[in-house]
Amino acid sequence: MADRRVEGFFKGEVLTYAYLLLYISLSSGQIFFNKWVLSSKEINFPYPLALTLLHMIFSSILCFLLIKVFKVLKIEQGMSAEMYATSVIPIGATFAMTLWLGNTAYLYISVAFAQMLKAIMPVAVFILGVAAGLELMSCRMLLIMSVISFGVLVASYGEINISWIGVVYQMGGVVGEALRLIFMEILVKRKGLKLNPISIMYYVSPCSALCLLIPWIFLEKPKMEARGSWNFPPVILVLNSLCTFALNLSVFLVITHTSALTIRVAGVVKDWIVVLLSALLFADVKLTIINLFGYGVAIAGVVAYNNHKLKKEASRGSPSESEQSESVAMVTPSSSNK
Repeated sequence: MADRRVEGFFKGEVLTYAYLLLYISLSSGQIFFNKWVLSSKEINFPYPLALTLLHMIFSSILCFLLIKVFKVLKIEQGMSAEMYATSVIPIGATFAMTLWLGNTAYLYISVAFAQMLKAIMPVAVFILGVAAGLELMSCRMLLIMSVISFGVLVASYGEINISWIGVVYQMGGVVGEALRLIFMEILVKRKGLKLNPISIMYYVSPCSALCLLIPWIFLEKPKMEARGSWNFPPVILVLNSLCTFALNLSVFLVITHTSALTIRVAGVVKDWIVVLLSALLFADVKLTIINLFGYGVAIAGVVAYNNHKLKKEASRGSPSESEQSESVAMVTPSSSNK
C-alpha cells in the first residue's frame, strides 16, 4: 500500500512538472513564433491585426467544436445576457486591445525589451484596481510599485535601440491587459461566476474577433489588398493559431494540477527564459548589464507583489476563485502576451 502511494505521488509530481514544462515551452514559443511571423527579416507578414484576428477566429471555431459538437470539454453554466453584455464584452474588447497592441509592438522593439516593459503590469493593475475600488492604497504596495517602476525605467535606460513608437504600443497593451484583469476580477468576485480558461476563450474569442475585425477592415485590409499576393505558406498561419490554442489548453491543465503560487513562479521563469533566449535567437537583441539589472529589480518587485496578493487571497479564504481570476491573466500569447 505504501509503495503504491509513493508511486502515485511521484507520478503526480512528474505529471505536474510535465504540465508546467509544457506551459513554459508553449508560452515562450508562441512569443517567438509571433515575432518570427511579424518580422520583416523573417516571414514578412507585418499585419498584427490580421494575425490576432486569425487567432481569435481559430480559437472560436475550435472551442465551439470541442464544446458543442464533440463535447470533449465542458463549460460552466450561468452566463446570462446581462452578464455577457456587462462583463464578457468589456473583457473581449480589452483582450483584443491587448493582443493587437502587444503584437504590433514587435514590429518596433525586440522581444526582450517588450518582455521587460511588461514587468510594469502590476503597477497598471494596482492603479486601476484602486480607481475601481478593488485595491487599497498602502505604504507596502506603494513601495512595491516604486520598485517595479524603478526597475523598468532602468531597463529602458539601458536599451540600446529604443523605439518610442514600440514603447507606446507595448504600454497600450499593458493598459489593455490591466483593464481586462479588472473586468475579470469584477466578473469572478462581484458577480460570482467561476470560469476556467477554456470557458473564457469560448465566450470571449468571438467578441474579441468582432472587436478586431472592425479596425482590421479600415487599417490593414487596404494595405493587404494593395500588396496583392505574397509568398507566405498558409500552413504557418494555421500552426501559429494552433499553438495559441494549445497554449490556452496548457494553462487549463496547469490550473487544475497546481496552485496559484506555482503558476506565478512558472510565469517569472518563463519571462527570464524569453529575455535570455531572445538574445540568442534574434540578431536585433542586444542585452546590456543595465538592461538585466533593471529587469532583475522589476522582477523582484513582481515577486513581492505576487507574494502580497497570495497572502491577501489566503486571508480571504477563497483561493480557488482568485486562482481562476489571476491564472486566466496568463492566457495572452502576445503577450502570452498571455
